[in-house]
Amino acid sequence: MAQQIHVNAFEMATPGHINHGLWRVPGNRRTQYKDLEYWTDLARVLERGLFDAVFLADVVGTYTTYQGSRRAALRAGMQVPNIDPAFVVPAMAAVTEHLGFAVTSTTTYEPPFGHARRLSTLDHLTNGRLAWNVVTGYLPDAALNYGLTEQVKHDDRYAIAEEYLEVVYRLLEGSWEDDAVVLDPAGPTYTDPDKVHEIGFEGRYYTVAGPHLSEPSRQRTPVLYQAGTSSRGKAFAARHAEAVFLLPRDDQQGREEIADLRRLAVEAGRGPRDVKAFVGAEVVVAPTQAEAEDKVAVLQEHRDLEGHLVLFSGWAGIDLSGDDTDAFLEYRGGDAMQTFERMWSQGEGRKKVGELVQHLSRPENDSRFVAGTPAQVADRIEELVDTTDADGINLIQHLSPGTFVDFVDLVVPELQRRGRYRTAYTPGETLRERLFGEGVRRPLPGHPSNAFRTAALDQPVG
Repeated sequence: MAQQIHVNAFEMATPGHINHGLWRVPGNRRTQYKDLEYWTDLARVLERGLFDAVFLADVVGTYTTYQGSRRAALRAGMQVPNIDPAFVVPAMAAVTEHLGFAVTSTTTYEPPFGHARRLSTLDHLTNGRLAWNVVTGYLPDAALNYGLTEQVKHDDRYAIAEEYLEVVYRLLEGSWEDDAVVLDPAGPTYTDPDKVHEIGFEGRYYTVAGPHLSEPSRQRTPVLYQAGTSSRGKAFAARHAEAVFLLPRDDQQGREEIADLRRLAVEAGRGPRDVKAFVGAEVVVAPTQAEAEDKVAVLQEHRDLEGHLVLFSGWAGIDLSGDDTDAFLEYRGGDAMQTFERMWSQGEGRKKVGELVQHLSRPENDSRFVAGTPAQVADRIEELVDTTDADGINLIQHLSPGTFVDFVDLVVPELQRRGRYRTAYTPGETLRERLFGEGVRRPLPGHPSNAFRTAALDQPVG
């Protein structure tokens, strides 16, 4: 039987996420990102379409690499202004029963103790439907926003993240025993003090006494997403991530990256399928090819090329605004996203600056873009997943909620007919169970969080 395809909706609480300029398209609701109704309407659409989760991206700085200024990012609405994605989750959870929520938060700037409480809170309020997209941050002015004098170096950010996750694991997995909350009216005892433990953590970057302030949620540690595919990022993902998001240049690179990730997971003592791989996909679908082409023409008409140049410049740490368009991109191993820096500066995909600008000028130039009828789109999604050995896709929007409505109404039924998409949710399942199977509410054996479960701690609260 063919593998069922998992699908996340890729979103961000901002006017321009991945595709820029489209907030100007009539009927697009992107500028309503700050309204609760925008998010509750979206959640209902995604639940109707049986999506795994909505994946909420985030940044805590602005894009300043392009022309050495944030002015172009502000003009384009390019991931600024934005709001904190964590706060839209409870509203979406209140109008759904099954949809999962993957929330992005950085390990570089905010201390882990408060974030651990935020994770427990959201996992409680969603009844076990939470994921945390772990990022280390790549925007230089994010560091300045949090009181640092310069951006933290790429590999140093991952060293901080390792310690950050250990603190979070100790708080979520080890601080409260499963039966610590007794709810004994006769006692009267709400919590057995002997079953709540300080963590007493002292590391290079953090000192946290504990105990954790929240009683255990259904998943304790939420599902862990991660998107780093640099050498350091892949090693981190192989150790910690339960789902990884990739934006490969083409199917071949996607297959190589996923195979390497699975190999590294095994080397880290985990199973090759303990990490789910999601590949970004852009879809324009209509009942006929002609209608799909008309939709693409509208996207092209409103596409803000400068916004795309700003985004790539920030991701790769390479300013694409220079006059020398005949110069090849050079890999320097900077402190932004080294994956994107390497992708277009090395190997067969190497491009000159002018070639990359031309590549970014049209959506069809992306190998993960498909426009056509439901059958044509389903063909491409199957090909993308099967060729790369991915577990599913992150569906990148153009119009909100139009991209998702079209996918739900046209593509989902086609994938269901092919046996590649669920026909119903499993009642009461957590997000981790949806990804890994019934009864899997805690991270699988081999995951580093398991080392910090309650049995590893022996100091009750004093």
